[in-house]
Amino acid sequence: MTAHGARRTWLAALGGLAGLALTAGMAGGAAAQSLADLPEELQALYTDGIPVGPSAYDDFQMPAKPWRWCHSESYMGNPWRVSAANELKRLVENAKAEGLVSEFEMSDSNGDVTQQIAQVRAFIDKGCSVITMIAGSSTALNDVIEAAYKAGIPVVTTASAVTSPYALNIQHNHNVWGYNMGKGIAAYLNGPGNVLEVEGIPGSPIVAQENSGGERAFAEHPDITILGRVSGNWTANVTKSVVLQFLATNPSPIDAVWTTGSETRVIAEAFEEAGRPVPLITGSMSGDALGYWKEHQDTFKFYGGAILPTVASHNTYRAAVRLLEGQQPIVNTIIVPVPEIKQEDLGKWAAPCMTVESGSIFPIPPADPISETMMDGYFRKGAGTPGYDFATTPDPCG
Repeated sequence: MTAHGARRTWLAALGGLAGLALTAGMAGGAAAQSLADLPEELQALYTDGIPVGPSAYDDFQMPAKPWRWCHSESYMGNPWRVSAANELKRLVENAKAEGLVSEFEMSDSNGDVTQQIAQVRAFIDKGCSVITMIAGSSTALNDVIEAAYKAGIPVVTTASAVTSPYALNIQHNHNVWGYNMGKGIAAYLNGPGNVLEVEGIPGSPIVAQENSGGERAFAEHPDITILGRVSGNWTANVTKSVVLQFLATNPSPIDAVWTTGSETRVIAEAFEEAGRPVPLITGSMSGDALGYWKEHQDTFKFYGGAILPTVASHNTYRAAVRLLEGQQPIVNTIIVPVPEIKQEDLGKWAAPCMTVESGSIFPIPPADPISETMMDGYFRKGAGTPGYDFATTPDPCG
């Protein structure tokens, strides 16, 4: 069956994709035992691509309140990162008003890992109580993370896990995320078809995981042809430019675009500007994409989920506060499920303020992707996050 002949039935085939995962077969007895201590619903979120081991914080002497909260950003060059930083700051400022935090400080290394290491060392010297970060490398910051640990400062990473045993990583299973996007395309095509891949920042830890997952999915469907891969840096203008360049030099029909970022709208616009049919586009939903969908409901085809900056910040905040409260994480990597979004779900996610110009606005999930009860399962002394309520998340149109 051709891609065009399958379009009426593709949604039905997508129903169970979000739950796909490999058997958790982690190497090492300590890692296996740590996973075995988690509730079964949490164990199912792990696969062989997730570096996980026991937490280093069982008997850690946590800093006293009020805490000095320091956040290390590796790249603030796109709306997702800016939104994530702003929401984390809002949450910490609320904690400051409640007397839990004394001050909040943030640094940005703008893609320079060496600079990020230096900035984290400065945080250590200042005596921060906790360091949260989006790491620019999965390995390069390991030494400075260990230095923070030895100085009595816990380190929590989000959106970009590190391999250091001294950090608490909060992330999605990006290997499964990339895999599910590939399987969504395969279900849509239901046979042969041509695919363009658009990755995020080359060399990023999660990009490597996402690419690996996508490659695994397409290996299961050898009749699908990958025409090429371009790097959009998770940035709208870069993504649009590289897609336009690819379309200008590759006249072959493209039936789907595999991507995991929030740039689905500009990818669709690139096809329009090139005079090419807009294919199925996977990815993470954003406000501008929902605005584009409102105007192009007959032509915009989407399958994906929601890896959202607000949710990432909430999970970082919750894990860090629980850590500081001495709740003792069971494993050193907490996996948060990704909500699945199918074509028929888009109306539930679209808010009135979302237009094609709202690239800095991201939707809020109808429900918390990981409840407080579910989060409790990651901690030996799970007792909720003091003062936290998902229902108070600001309206994206507020």
